[in-house]
Amino acid sequence: MKKQYVLPLLRTALLMAAACVMLVPVVLTFVNSFMTEGEITVNYGMLGSNSSSELVNMKWIPDWVSFGQYYKVLIATPQFLHMFWNSVKMVVPIIIGQVAVASLAAFAFAKLRFPGRESLFFIYLLAMLMPFQVTLVPNYIVADELGLLNSPASIVLPGVFAAFGVFLLRQFMLHIPSAYMEAAKMDGAGYIRSFVTIALPMVKPGIAALVVLLFADYWNMVEQPLIFLHDAELQPLSVFLSRIQKEAFDVSFAASVVYMTPMLLLFLCMERYFIEGIQLSGIKG
Repeated sequence: MKKQYVLPLLRTALLMAAACVMLVPVVLTFVNSFMTEGEITVNYGMLGSNSSSELVNMKWIPDWVSFGQYYKVLIATPQFLHMFWNSVKMVVPIIIGQVAVASLAAFAFAKLRFPGRESLFFIYLLAMLMPFQVTLVPNYIVADELGLLNSPASIVLPGVFAAFGVFLLRQFMLHIPSAYMEAAKMDGAGYIRSFVTIALPMVKPGIAALVVLLFADYWNMVEQPLIFLHDAELQPLSVFLSRIQKEAFDVSFAASVVYMTPMLLLFLCMERYFIEGIQLSGIKG
């Protein structure tokens, strides 16, 4: 074998091994979701109890395929579906709102000239680089003053106006050729028309990457609901999932599969655009 092929093959083998290791928890969760309650208790009973022992019996094939866990989660536990829709009603408006706000702001920062543009964008960068815990208290105070506490708006509004989407889409719009914008201006197109007909189609991979990243971030949020939503009935599935693992350990695997299914479906539907967007952001950023 030629020497120049050895390093790429080793790199590929290492990446495949790393991918397999990272997939192990997902595969085990999916397989265990089809086990019976008795088998779950035998394999993970000590882990779910108050015993100090944490020995478990991980199995790749169920002794008997059962849909009992899914029945308990989807039918016998109405609260699970209720909190599932709570998550949807929070995450979807955040994604739609942030994509709309971020794309308009990114277009302004990238293609418009106005006083204080660079300074304002620098403030956006500072807001994005701040740890979540730093902005949590100001957001709580503002939500309290506006009377939004214990309502989904206390989570949706800060998510809509987050700075990350502006930064990401600006990196794409900076590399839209100026000749396109000038040609549109010569044809009589204003800023809005140029934004809709030129900028948005050209940053479609960036928007796809932003949608997937936002969904993964806000679908898994825990701190914001615990702090802003005092009523448990308003909290999303991410909070309820941690609770069901303690109260009903035998159905936690099926609950986890249902929980991660929307994320997997979204990634599969937007995989091509997402990978293209990540590649372009790495090249252009």
